[in-house]
Amino acid sequence: MIYYDRYNWRQTVFSFRGTALQKASLRIAMLTLFAAGIQSLYEAGAHLGWIKSFSGLDPTSHAVLGSLLGFLIVFRMNASNNRYWEGRSHWGQLINSSRNLVRIGTEYTDGGDELASLISGYVICLRRALQGNADTEEADRFLPEDVCRDAERFSNPPVGVAAAISGWINKYRKNGQLDPQMVRLFEGELSRIVDSQGGCEKILKTPLAFVYVVMIKQLILVYLTTLPIVVCDRIGWWTPALVAIVSLGLCGMEEASVEIENPFDTDDNCLDMESYTTTISRDAGQMVLRKARHLRENASNT
Repeated sequence: MIYYDRYNWRQTVFSFRGTALQKASLRIAMLTLFAAGIQSLYEAGAHLGWIKSFSGLDPTSHAVLGSLLGFLIVFRMNASNNRYWEGRSHWGQLINSSRNLVRIGTEYTDGGDELASLISGYVICLRRALQGNADTEEADRFLPEDVCRDAERFSNPPVGVAAAISGWINKYRKNGQLDPQMVRLFEGELSRIVDSQGGCEKILKTPLAFVYVVMIKQLILVYLTTLPIVVCDRIGWWTPALVAIVSLGLCGMEEASVEIENPFDTDDNCLDMESYTTTISRDAGQMVLRKARHLRENASNT
């Protein structure tokens, strides 16, 4: 994710990193060259006397196609933005429920440090799983060795770590530190975490329907390749410039939609999940340290 100053107009408008130009520039250049070729053919045809094969085209039907295309691209961008925002909402729930679990576990049991480590390991495993890494790498510094071994037996390691968190809850229920009401509270927060994981996996594994996506790409291609034929006799050598600008708009918006369709990837505009996992680990560790500090202070006072 790129963090930027929303009030700095100049810096934003002249930026290159994170823009659609990085991935759409080749398409824009090819379409511009194509428009220049069409304009060259038109100028040669005008000179040779067969201009009527290019002139006289009614731009109204082409404008109707452009309006339809704009309508479809807006829906495409909204669908991708909804997926992006839904992914961020799921990670917001993960952060909140993780804090609640560690906060309650630290306050009412003497195993808060163990729970904090399990939660930190879980969110790291989830981040890596959403990015295509089914392992416990990075999480092994938080998770006990036996939990890592169990999690790696799962095709989805975060599920194994979630099972270990349930095991932690059950252990402290058996030793009497958690009553049935507290167990329900813990399992409720853990269920919300797992539900958020499922929501992220739904976004990841359910792309937009291919028939819808390919139709937009085909219409963009048809519109932009016919645009220079419609305007070549009206604006002359400004045709390539017009095609370049329109291509930037259409191809850029379509590419932006593609990039944020999967908000869990590692592209510049995807969610900063590494920052989210760091936040969870930091807050969990600080709550454990707070409990330890208060225990030391109480012990010194007595």
